[in-house]
Amino acid sequence: MTPMHTDHDAMTMAGLNLIQQALTIYDRGLRLAVCNRRFQEMFALPDALVTPGADFADTIRFLAQRGDYGDVGDVEDFVASRVEIARAFKPHYMERTRANGRTISVEGTPLPQGGWVTVYTDITPAKRQEALLRARSEELSDQILTYSEDLATANRELQATITALEEAKRQITEAEARTRLTAEMMPAHIAHIGPDRRYTYSNRRLTSIMPGSRADLIGVHAAEVLGPETWAVLDPELGRAYAGQASVFEFTHAPSSRRVRVALTPDPISGGVYILSMDITEESQTRAALQQTRRREMAAQLTSGLAHDFSNLLTIILGMQSRLARMGLPAEARELIDATLAAARRGGGLLGRIADMTGPRGHEPVPTDLAAFLADLDTLARSALPSGVALHIESAPCGRILLDTGMLQDSLLNLVLNARDACAHHGRITLTVRPVQETWIEFTVSDTGPGFSAQALEHALDPFFTTKGGEGSGLGLAMVYDMTKLAGGRITLGNTDTGGRVTLRLPLRPAGDARPPGLVLLVEDSPDLRSALRDMLRAAGHSVIEAAGVDEAAEILGDLPEISAILSDIVLEGARTGIDLAALPRPAACPLVLMTSLPPEDPLHRAAARVAPVLRKPFTAAQLDAALSTGDRR
Repeated sequence: MTPMHTDHDAMTMAGLNLIQQALTIYDRGLRLAVCNRRFQEMFALPDALVTPGADFADTIRFLAQRGDYGDVGDVEDFVASRVEIARAFKPHYMERTRANGRTISVEGTPLPQGGWVTVYTDITPAKRQEALLRARSEELSDQILTYSEDLATANRELQATITALEEAKRQITEAEARTRLTAEMMPAHIAHIGPDRRYTYSNRRLTSIMPGSRADLIGVHAAEVLGPETWAVLDPELGRAYAGQASVFEFTHAPSSRRVRVALTPDPISGGVYILSMDITEESQTRAALQQTRRREMAAQLTSGLAHDFSNLLTIILGMQSRLARMGLPAEARELIDATLAAARRGGGLLGRIADMTGPRGHEPVPTDLAAFLADLDTLARSALPSGVALHIESAPCGRILLDTGMLQDSLLNLVLNARDACAHHGRITLTVRPVQETWIEFTVSDTGPGFSAQALEHALDPFFTTKGGEGSGLGLAMVYDMTKLAGGRITLGNTDTGGRVTLRLPLRPAGDARPPGLVLLVEDSPDLRSALRDMLRAAGHSVIEAAGVDEAAEILGDLPEISAILSDIVLEGARTGIDLAALPRPAACPLVLMTSLPPEDPLHRAAARVAPVLRKPFTAAQLDAALSTGDRR
């Protein structure tokens, strides 16, 4: 026990010894935990019975054998009955006159963890005053005197009961406060709805799970709190819960586009329903991405063998047709040969696109300046549009967000080219970009063409479905669907009053501010590669200082504390590698990023990944910027 605890216990006992009443605390095993000096003095107890751990039964036995309770008959039976009463742990108050003629009151209060506290008060003076009052007040009737005595006893019992009730109230209040704090800390909306579908309890999480819902909801009908669209989903499920059927279901909260999981549990006591609601938007986005990855893997397994055999057949056809073309056949035959060669080459191109769809491709989002991305997209798309087709891009300010720019650019270009084909030689294509409730970033491509037919709306996302006849492969929208699902997003097709519309919704992930330009130490032993990387860093606004190996880099770090980032190859000239840079002193906000063309399973690659982010060559400027912004810092 520490000196602080020793001093605290000593002070507590000193305080207990100052009070005039005797006090004891017994634990749930009826062993003495604490008593004051007055307890020993009042009952003249030996030291063994006032020592912590003394048995309650031994104390009762000692007092009964001494005659403190008068004639009790069989002592062991008396002790057993007293122990049985004590184990009930119920509040009690009693008065008794001891063998020495003094009267005491005994007030017991149970403890929450078991056991009880008992206070013994010598009320002999009060009893003597009552007797004196009876003797000296002959004019008072016996009935009034008896009433006064009963009232005094009742008052003492009432005071004991009030004390017990106050303790119980304090314990209930503390338990309620702990329960409410726990409910408020949960990242979920917890509520109870009564049989009349009005809220009787709720924590303060509803508006964070379902934005736009009413905040003051106690006593308010659930339909008014949630709004008509959400209530239309919840009402049938509540009906089943009121019938005694628990359920867990998911739905999309229309006002915020968030995915919400709801658990309904019937309350058999009040006839109401407990509700637990959680925002699982990110979980559902990740789940969709994983499902699409599994589909791609299955498709790759199914098509890889067929594609290999078909590729061999096309190679044989191309070879045979080339031999026929060299045989000097008539012009009519030459036309047939050329058509066969064109069809075979088109089949080879189709195989390549199937390989792109089913081959391994991960979703790699990087911090992206949306305005710059759209400007680049505008340049690329306009070069493929005829003079009679206009492209207009409308974007709400979104700042830097995490996007897989390669996938997204491919998808949007595909949609723009499809819209171009729909418009023929004249029309207008509009790309609208906007955030949706801080949950999604939405890209909508609309055109002034004829729109989607009913069949196209149903099957346009299916592989090989096309409305372009022999000119189309039927893989364009299927690839857009595939890339959108890999990102955890959604794609919808529809028509407007003026033409067709395709909407992509991708998870909105803010990327924060771009890393400010600084002085970057570039460590690379290949002069050509060093030159290319230097240009890439300078294009991003950085200043660059270069080194060919670790030793040279160490000298520069020692001389230039203003270096803001280090970009190094893993394999360098000399015996030391880029991994050794991680052990060198460098400024606290100076990230280290390593780069390599080694495969991930290489031991050096694995060792590098344990100390710093690793960029696989080749990489883009956006990927480099993302790595420098999130790299290892000390």
